[in-house]
Amino acid sequence: MPTRAGLDWARAQHLYAEERAAFAAARPRSRALAQAAAGHLLFGVPLHWMDDWSTPFPLSVKRAQGAGFEDVDGHCYADFCLGDTGAMFGHSPAPVAQALARQGAQGLTAMLPSEDAPWVAAELARRFGLPFWQFAMTASDANRFLLRWARAISGRSQILVFNGCYHGTVDDVFVDLTPQGQPVMRDSLLGQVFDLTQHTRVVEFNDLTALEAALQDGQVACLLAEPAMTNIGMVLPEPGFWQAAQDLCRRHGTLLVLDETHTISSGPGGYARAHGLSPDMLVLGKPVAGGLPCAVYGFSAEVAQRAEAAKRAAPAGHSGIGTTLTANMLAMAAMRANLSEVMTEAAYLRMFELAARLAQGLRAVIARHAVPWCVTQVGARTEFQFAPRPPRNGSEAGAILDGELEHMIHLYLLNRGLSITPFHNMMLVCPATLEADVDRLIAAFDAFLSAVTI
Repeated sequence: MPTRAGLDWARAQHLYAEERAAFAAARPRSRALAQAAAGHLLFGVPLHWMDDWSTPFPLSVKRAQGAGFEDVDGHCYADFCLGDTGAMFGHSPAPVAQALARQGAQGLTAMLPSEDAPWVAAELARRFGLPFWQFAMTASDANRFLLRWARAISGRSQILVFNGCYHGTVDDVFVDLTPQGQPVMRDSLLGQVFDLTQHTRVVEFNDLTALEAALQDGQVACLLAEPAMTNIGMVLPEPGFWQAAQDLCRRHGTLLVLDETHTISSGPGGYARAHGLSPDMLVLGKPVAGGLPCAVYGFSAEVAQRAEAAKRAAPAGHSGIGTTLTANMLAMAAMRANLSEVMTEAAYLRMFELAARLAQGLRAVIARHAVPWCVTQVGARTEFQFAPRPPRNGSEAGAILDGELEHMIHLYLLNRGLSITPFHNMMLVCPATLEADVDRLIAAFDAFLSAVTI
């Protein structure tokens, strides 16, 4: 495989077997918990994704604080996964933990607004430049709700996504392109009974010609996209792409919906604010409440007016938008604390410095070992990819994924007290991350390549 150029694959496989054995021998308590869990949890874990790590059995966590966590066997880890962005500002930030304790003693949920709600909405408007907001439990829900809003206010049924995208568990977005450029439903979907391609269009990221062709018949309600793709490996927009894409959406009456759940790594106002984009609607989940389940979605003034008109014109009854626990008092308290005291300009400056140190160090290691890999960065988010240059679209990004090689690297790092995201090779830093831990990650990455390169 091209991703393995320069590697002694037999030596790499032997090393992987050694690392699996070492992991198992050092973690008897995690092994025992995994065996107990198998009796009542599907796949032996609370969520089947937790079985996708590189480990021979799930690693059970005892506590997580700041930039690290401790497993049930007493091993400590510098955490560069950070809950796959849920803990992007560190595990259990003190202001959020304190706000949760205070609010927990005063009520958790009432299906009524709390006094924190106006403050949170005003702060979101200030940061992101969109004046009106609603809330959800997850970014999956927020994206799902915005698709419904977009269709309701536009009267159009079609949506458009980029090939290889991920926007949570939203049925409509699981449409990919074949190598021949034909739209097909993602073959890994379970229980899918209707044809998603009837109402979802898909084009490659960074392809303005294809984007315009998909929009020109005036039937697309919205383009839902991450400003930079992050869920198939990172794919950055080419210079001028988003400015032109925005213009195309406006010309054809298509709403632009940006999912900033991962690209919030770009700054306090996300990628859009950092790069001068003006979405009609925006989604943010995962870290917005400091790790407590919560998401937010915003509207421009014009779109908010159209949304309110659509709701008022509809018959009475359930809109298909919202859940009972949405915008509960606990989540609002957590968001207020996180936005006011944790998710600050100073925190981002610290994270950017650490991410730059990490990216520079990884590039130096890759160059020293002469492997045809590259490093991609979006603010506090860094990733090494198995190609000599960053991919420009989802097809290119998908082609360079190598699950077996990823697992080898991830387990090697984990056995040395370093955790990175189990899906491709993404790493996050938080304000509590130490330079020494960044340097330790770079050194371990260097050691791995020293062990497996020809």
